[in-house]
Amino acid sequence: MSLGHKTGTTMSTHDPCPDCERINDVLARVGDRWSVLVIISLAEYGTLRFNALRRNLGISQRMLSLTLKKLERDGLVNRLYHPTIPPRVDYSLTAMGESFRAPVSALGVWALENLDQIDKARARYDQTAT
Repeated sequence: MSLGHKTGTTMSTHDPCPDCERINDVLARVGDRWSVLVIISLAEYGTLRFNALRRNLGISQRMLSLTLKKLERDGLVNRLYHPTIPPRVDYSLTAMGESFRAPVSALGVWALENLDQIDKARARYDQTAT
C-alpha cells in the first residue's frame, strides 16, 4: 500500500482537464487587478485616452502600458493610434470586451457591497494573528 492510499479508494482514471491550462491563462489575465479596473473604466466611460485612463486608475504609466498591451493581445481592448503631434491613442472595448462587461461589473458591485464586511473580517483576523 502506498503512502496516502487508503483501502477501498481508487485513483481517478480521468485524463487531466485538456483546457485547464488555457483557462488558467485567461483567468490570470482577466482576473488581475489592473485588467479588471481597465475593463470597468472603459465600460463606464467608453473610449478613453491613455492619460485619462492612467489618471482615473492611479496606475503607473508602465503598468498601464503592459496591461493594455495584454488586453489588446487577448482581443478585449481596441487601440486606435492617431498620427498627430503629439500622438494620440484611444482605447475602447472590443465586442468581446463588451461581453466581459457584465461579469466584471458584477465582481465590482460585489466588492463594493462587501467592503465593510471584508474590512471587519481583516481586522478580526489581524487581531488574532498577532
